[in-house]
Amino acid sequence: MRKYVIMGVQGSGKGTQSQMLVADLDLVHIGVGDIFRWNVQNHTKLGAQVRRTMAAGELVGDDMVEAVVRDRLDQHDWNFGFIIDGFPRSPRQAEFFLESYDIDGVIHLDLPDSEVRRRVLNRRLCKDCGMDYHLIDSSPKVSGQCDSCGGELVTREDDTEEALAVRLREYHETTNPVLEIFRRKEYVFTVDARPAPEVVQEQIRKCLGLPPVTASRSREPGAAGA
Repeated sequence: MRKYVIMGVQGSGKGTQSQMLVADLDLVHIGVGDIFRWNVQNHTKLGAQVRRTMAAGELVGDDMVEAVVRDRLDQHDWNFGFIIDGFPRSPRQAEFFLESYDIDGVIHLDLPDSEVRRRVLNRRLCKDCGMDYHLIDSSPKVSGQCDSCGGELVTREDDTEEALAVRLREYHETTNPVLEIFRRKEYVFTVDARPAPEVVQEQIRKCLGLPPVTASRSREPGAAGA
């Protein structure tokens, strides 16, 4: 069983790299941000709280995040392991995680702030089917329209210049202490997140001692991360 944490600033490719590992290794991807966005889109009580926090460019509080993570991991649907994305984001969350779960490694995706801005401010999301686009790297065939369902492409609530500036500042202030906690356990593997996703994935696998993509088990046609 493999249990990993993947960390990186907004736009560093945590979701993409997680899905590439999941496709080959039968891991369960637990995206804390995805859980919060689902609640926002479905107008739950939790979603209303998260919406207010995201709109202000702030991070969701430790109590709420820990409760969501605990509830998700308690489902025990991760027979071969998991990779968790978007957690922990504070020293308290890191201590909670180390006390509660054994982990095999922390993947740290390192990305300069200038590249973060280029990536994040050009992201778009289909409001109907949730498909992701990037106006520079993966633009839709028709401007403002989803290739898959024809839905309108919108900017995420937290993908604004103001909110990003707050997130970058808070990320650096809170994440460096988290990484230090994990480094004391010799868990952290830092990977340059600037190259193409396939290159980053190979770096991750080499650090973790995993087989390269070409040597991994065969994927089904159309598998995620292909």
